Amino acid sequence: MPEALLLRSASSILRTVSLTDGQTLSKEPLSHALKLSTPEKVKDAQLNPPEEALWTTRADGRVRLRIDPICSQTPRTVHQMFSATLEKYGDLSAMGFKRQGKWEHISYTQYYLLARKAAKGFLKLGLERAHSVAILAFNSPEWFFSAVGTVFAGGILTGIYTTSSPEACQYIAYDCRANIIVVDTQKQLEKILKIWKHLPHLKAVVIYREAPPTRMPSVYTMEELMELGNEVPEEALDIIINAQKPNQCCALVYTSGTTGNPKGVMLSQDNITWTARYSSQAGDIQPSEIQQEVVVSYLPLSHIAAQIYDLWTGIQWGAQVCFAEPDALKGSLVNTLREVEPTSHMGVPRVWEKIMERIQEVVAQSGFIWRKMLLWAMSVTLEQNLTCPSSDLKPFTTRLADYLVLAKVRQALGFAKCQKNFYGAAPMTAETQHFFLGLNIRLYAGYGLSETSGPHFMSSPYNYRLYSSGKVVPGCRVKLVNEDAEGIGEICLWGRTIFMGYLNMEDKTCEAIDTEGWLHTGDTGRLDADGFLYITGRLKELIITAGGENVPPVPIEEAVKTELPIISNAMLIGDQRKFLSMLLTLKCTLDPDTFEPTDNLTEQAMEFCQRVGSKATTVSEVVGKKDEAVYQAIGEGIQRVNMNAAARPYHIQKWAILERDFSISGGELGPTMKLKRLAVLEKYKDVIESFYQEQKKFRYGRSFLSEAFCNINCTEHRLTEDQALYQVPDIS
Repeated sequence: MPEALLLRSASSILRTVSLTDGQTLSKEPLSHALKLSTPEKVKDAQLNPPEEALWTTRADGRVRLRIDPICSQTPRTVHQMFSATLEKYGDLSAMGFKRQGKWEHISYTQYYLLARKAAKGFLKLGLERAHSVAILAFNSPEWFFSAVGTVFAGGILTGIYTTSSPEACQYIAYDCRANIIVVDTQKQLEKILKIWKHLPHLKAVVIYREAPPTRMPSVYTMEELMELGNEVPEEALDIIINAQKPNQCCALVYTSGTTGNPKGVMLSQDNITWTARYSSQAGDIQPSEIQQEVVVSYLPLSHIAAQIYDLWTGIQWGAQVCFAEPDALKGSLVNTLREVEPTSHMGVPRVWEKIMERIQEVVAQSGFIWRKMLLWAMSVTLEQNLTCPSSDLKPFTTRLADYLVLAKVRQALGFAKCQKNFYGAAPMTAETQHFFLGLNIRLYAGYGLSETSGPHFMSSPYNYRLYSSGKVVPGCRVKLVNEDAEGIGEICLWGRTIFMGYLNMEDKTCEAIDTEGWLHTGDTGRLDADGFLYITGRLKELIITAGGENVPPVPIEEAVKTELPIISNAMLIGDQRKFLSMLLTLKCTLDPDTFEPTDNLTEQAMEFCQRVGSKATTVSEVVGKKDEAVYQAIGEGIQRVNMNAAARPYHIQKWAILERDFSISGGELGPTMKLKRLAVLEKYKDVIESFYQEQKKFRYGRSFLSEAFCNINCTEHRLTEDQALYQVPDIS
């Protein structure tokens, strides 16, 4: 294709926009923004007809907002939120991105102009109201202004995970009626070309990071999209923006499909703008007139946590969002953190675990003196943070440890200026939390779902309790139903965060939202006397044994991982079975290019092996050769977990170590590293069935030193040698 049409960077697009439109783009759209955010327009947007229901499953539907005295704030559209930001923060840097080794920046004024330009381009390509623009790309300025432009144009933003197969892309693009799909690479373009014939609503594809190999019909570069936008008058876009209401859908977030087909979670403009403001306030995110927050965007924006934190909260408070490289999770994230030095940072537990494991590997290879100093510093700091978590008065030794050692570690990680470190989307082990407390890094938990537009509970420097998920966001409600004797019940939520409904799924919507508008999360938890929430499990994950015992798997799985630092993943089995069993994987390093599990054990895993008398350095040495020392140590660790169990039905009676750790590509983990239990049950069904075979009786004495390994007939049970089965002896 001609050189002039080759894709250029976001900064190049920005220069093109400025040069082609001159004063029109620099003044007219901004005056439109201010005009469209006048109080009269806001008042019009508050209309909440009583006939509207609390939920809908139609993309073009409206809902009755949950406005009452505890959350009476004026509803706003995304455009109104952005207009307010323009007035206050227009000249501030909104986005930072690296091109050819140099950081470049886009201001909020430029960001707004690019979003309008993209909106007009989408309209020219045929975007229809209540149809979607799907984005299949890594985080970037183009992702952001395409997303905002979609909402401005009256469309529905739909993110698709970059790891999705063509079939998964087809399911989502068809379900959301995507008129346009934005991709960043030829690899992603090829997925769409493969399925295009099955997508009746798809009119065009836009590609930006790489140019298409040849000229193709209905495939456009980002520059071409922007040029097409020139053909749509500003007034035409204003009419569409002016017609938008806060109770209309503007975003679809698809669930990861851990329990079946993904569900399209419909989020209203009010869901987005209310959550971006009030949930972030609960996390102590600062407005830019006090301190401009700096964050690094690297988690998938198709997930609600990253989208609300990076994209929408950034606009609300005028934060500067800096984009990591596409290989962030393969090792480059730390480099970006060092260069950017964020003031707040969010990661799913697996990301924090990988940072921990990397630090442990570096420490293991360090000199004796430095290693001893770090262990001392972490020890005294952890003790202080556990015994006096809310005290600002630190003992001299703690302050000395931080000054001499820990501050240098935080600086090396890129956290020298980071005041708030968040996590969510999955449980975090006590080991990981203690490790970072030892570095004087508090990890603040949030709790929410796609169906709550992100966080419904938040922790912050002023609302923190170890192991809890924080307190309910002011203006939101929580109640526990069907509480047991320990005060554990199903978590039900209510407020402006609650989603509109599942797209085209009335039965699923009715299951989730009751007649009073409460969302039944399916998660179980308890509230302490001060209102802090503790998640205990998930109803759908609850194991009901053949004897009728209800067993929440997560506490037992976490206990095993805490007791045995060599274990990476543990999954409890036992639904409708006579006893509990468990699948285990070992901690291994990740391939830096593919981010896939390798055969090499981590430093922590090797330390465990050495401690128990094994010289193993790989998973295959432990599993393939059935390392007696490691297997015995694991068996003894599981015995200790059993001894602390509430009752015999909670005992793990059999277990097996798998030859490969769980991964996204292996199908055991979702895009946010959440365990896909149904997929694991299916993939390892032969191993699981072997646990419950009656042909072979296991009988051990009280000493586990008697032969721990049982030679199972691998042909009969269709087991490979690396999946050898163990039974834990009865020590009662």
